[in-house]
Parts: sequence; C-alpha cells; structure tokens
Amino acid sequence: MADAAISAALARFVTDSHWREVPAHVRHETERATLNWLGCALGGCHDETVNRLYEALRDFAGPPQATLLGRAEKSDALTAALINAVSSNVLDFDDSHLATVIHPTAVVAPALLALAEHRRASGAEFLHALALGIECACRIGNAVGPAHYEKGWHISGTCGVFGAAVAAGKLLGLNAQRMNWALGIAATSASGLRLQLGSMAKCHNLGNAAKSGLNAALMAARGFTSSERALEAPRGFLNVLADAPDAGAVTRGLGEHWELLTLAYKPYPCGVVIHPVIDACLDLRATHAMDAAAVTRIEVTVNPLASKLCGNPAPRDGLEAKLSIAHSVAVALTDGAAGVAQYLDARVADPAVIALRDKVALNTDAAIGKEQARVRITLAHGTGYELFVEHARGSSGRPLSDADLETKFRGLAAGASAPAQIDAVLTICNALESCADVGDLARAAAG
Repeated sequence: MADAAISAALARFVTDSHWREVPAHVRHETERATLNWLGCALGGCHDETVNRLYEALRDFAGPPQATLLGRAEKSDALTAALINAVSSNVLDFDDSHLATVIHPTAVVAPALLALAEHRRASGAEFLHALALGIECACRIGNAVGPAHYEKGWHISGTCGVFGAAVAAGKLLGLNAQRMNWALGIAATSASGLRLQLGSMAKCHNLGNAAKSGLNAALMAARGFTSSERALEAPRGFLNVLADAPDAGAVTRGLGEHWELLTLAYKPYPCGVVIHPVIDACLDLRATHAMDAAAVTRIEVTVNPLASKLCGNPAPRDGLEAKLSIAHSVAVALTDGAAGVAQYLDARVADPAVIALRDKVALNTDAAIGKEQARVRITLAHGTGYELFVEHARGSSGRPLSDADLETKFRGLAAGASAPAQIDAVLTICNALESCADVGDLARAAAG
C-alpha cells in the first residue's frame, strides 16, 4: 500500500466492512471491551472531575438526546460523548493498547453510544462500529510510534479522535469519500498534552477526542469537506505529529490482524505500566506473610517508559497517585490491595503510606518490557525477597477472564446502580449483538 493512499484505503476498509465478516473472536473481544468500558464509566460517573465538568457545561448544553451514564441527567449527544468519556477515564481503570498506551474504548464508545441513542441503532451495528473505531485509533497510534508520545502528545486524545470519527461515521452510513472527510476533520481536531497527566484536564483530553470525533462524522455526513490525505500528506497528521512515522502501519494487514485483540483490561485503577509492579508487591506480600512495617527498602526496576510516566515519588492527591509507582507500591504492601479506595486523597495523605513510599528506589532497564517489572523487598532483619513479573495481570499474556470482567463491572457499577439495575445492564450486555436498540443499554445504565 503506497503511503499516498493511506487515508483513502482506511476509509474504504471501514465503509466496505461487514459485521458477518469480522472473525468471531474479534466480535467477542469487542463485547468484552464494551462491558469493561461501561463499568469504568459507571464507576467514575460521580467523581468530582465529572461533577465539575457537568456544572460548567449544563447551562449551555442542547436538548436531552443522550444519557449521562450512571446519572439522572441527559444532554445533547456531543456533550454526552464528552462527559461519558471523562467518566470512563477518570478512575484510570479503562482498557489499554499496550503497544501505544492508547485507551481506545474510553474515547470511541462514548461517542458511539451517544449517537446510537439519538439515532436508533442495533447492538450489532454498535459493536461493528466500535470494533472499527478501536482498530483505526490503535493503528494510527502504531504509525506515529513512540516518538509521538515521547514528544508530549497524549495519544489517547490525539489518536482516539480518529476512532470516534470512524465509529460514528460507520453508524451514520458514510460512503468512502465522506468517511475520508471525517478522518480529515478529526485530524485537524486532534489534540491533547501529556502535561495534563495527574490533573482533571487529563481526562478531558479523552472527552474532547470523543466529542470532536463525533462532530467530525456529523459534519462529514452533511458534506463538510476536508483534505483527503489528512493522514499521509507532508503536512498531514502523521508527518506533523511524528518525527519518523510508519504510515504503512495504518493499513498493513488490515482486516487480517486485529489490534483490538491485544487490548489489556486493568485489574487496578492506575497507570497500566504500574500493574506488573503491583502484581509483584501483592504476590510477595501474600507469599511471605510480609508486614509492611518491617520493610526497610523496596527496589523496583521497570521499563524506562514506566518511570517517565509514573515516576512521581510524592503525589499530592489521588489523581497524581494513579501515576505514581511509589504510591502503588506503598498501598499494595500496606493494604494488600490496589483498588479505587487506595487512590483516594485520604490514602495519599496517610503517614504510614508516605513513610513506605519514601523507601522505594526506582530503577530502569530498557530490556524489561512495558508489562514486566522486577521488585526486591528488604526487611529489617536483612532478609530479601525478589520477584520478576513476566506478564502483568490483565495483559494479553495474562488476560482477565470473562468472569473477571463481570466481577470488575459489578464492583464498579455498585456505586451508581442498584443490584437489580446492574443485573439488567448485564443482561443487555450479554446479548448485545442481538439487541434491537442499543439505546436500551444507555437507558438501563442511567442513574
């Protein structure tokens, strides 16, 4: 595939795709991604970040077209896409494409569900569009490579917008030219800075991508034009936002190899690169009946990216703690857990947690993969215990089962929904492909 045809080829693939031709295991993985995403959205729907965002926008929102998940309010579809995406990401519990560290479903699904609720669509149509949107976002992420992220772009926002645009465009039935225009409008709307990690604006990067992607598809549907080489042109997205892009990665093996199958689902609500460290700490604590008070030193060795993203030794609040290896080590050893409660502001300020955080020594080794870590713990009497984690829990090498995902969903949804409502939502999710109106899912998940 010549680089000159990348945008057009991607648009054609999406418009020509048929759900019945998508492999069964890809269809199933899309269902898993949906359940995981919905749990994250319900778990985060009443977070202070979401409340403040809603308060800022409610007086300016349009007609009640779409549900705000887990809440009593409805809003216009664009605002609902924005707010539901922020809800999906605020706990840092959403899925991850480890090769790029994109959180694709948290961007694509909110845009898609808001549109599907406003303009009736079936569960199969929703799942098909979601699979295509996730795939496109991850492939464009592969094309810009690590340099894009290292430059300071928040890739979930900058590449997620393409996924939202493609998914919404598929649901709208765009032809290949209009799908290409949607890609172009998304390209010029792409934004998001890594600088915002640890603040409320980090989640807004994903919310803005969901809203902008939906907006791009709606504009293209009305004939709003854009460059038809927005990805590969010399001043297009790939070349402007990456130093040495691999444009061919967008279409290489398209329809044969699915990036969606490599998604990781988080067992812990924090940066995904911290997960192998938490695994090691929890396993060492359990195996050796370790008392955190007896620990004198914790040596942690991780991939350099993990240190760059999550090397903060002294987080000030829960948002910063989600991106702190030191805090995650401290709560895992102290509490024997790394759940939502371990990343609340009060836990970050606990003197015992702070004291243990100060005993963490962080090292990097480029030979260690992003889903790997080595942890060595030394106790007061000099005994040391060490563990190397080859594959983090939840990664493609050690995936969460369907039962694990349902348990995670139930735990997250419990804060926003009654048990009977949780059962009703699960019933719809478990038969989503045969659902006549996917808006039923949104309405069932309302507050």
